[in-house]
Amino acid sequence: MAVLVQQLAALLKGGRSASRLWDELWLLYGEEAPPGQPRHGETRHGGAVLAPASLAAVAAARAAARCGAPVSEAIRSAAVGRLAGTCRGSGRGAAARELGPWIDLAACFDVAEASGCPLADVLTRFAAQLEAEDDAEAARQSALAGPRATVRLLSWLPVLGLVLGTLLGVDPVMILLQEPAGLLAFATGVVLTAAGRIWSAKLVRSAAGPAR
Repeated sequence: MAVLVQQLAALLKGGRSASRLWDELWLLYGEEAPPGQPRHGETRHGGAVLAPASLAAVAAARAAARCGAPVSEAIRSAAVGRLAGTCRGSGRGAAARELGPWIDLAACFDVAEASGCPLADVLTRFAAQLEAEDDAEAARQSALAGPRATVRLLSWLPVLGLVLGTLLGVDPVMILLQEPAGLLAFATGVVLTAAGRIWSAKLVRSAAGPAR
């Protein structure tokens, strides 16, 4: 998305009109390419691919610009409509993360029109903000990779202990399932392992922060 906003700003600085602006983006991301060329959302220079929701927003903005309607309203309506048609759950969360920057982009058009500030400058600053958010998210995911691996490792340690005991000839499974003390230890271990896994996952989600 940051690249797309940078492209919008560059096209505006290059003198593209409002209608031509979105035609250029559609040629880049949405148009059916000739044989042997990238197709359906792939840039001709091998760059990023737009998801269907983003392609729908580009198509809506292009149609609005061609007929002289407000582009910001078209983008906002396309984003909200796409989000309303998405099922609840992880799919809806992913759609919200994808379409959130489009709603912010629509706000950039509104701010530029209301204030008279050059739209290219507004979009340049918006692209810088998106890049900063992407960098922060990448750093956060890198920092959380260690705790996530630790949680997975600790979850498998009891199983590895049983395997190791079996290899040593102790037969810990029989002790856990046939002895009263073993049954008590087994039940306690299962409860504590599940509680630790849930608590650790909650801590990781809290550190990851809310999804944008």
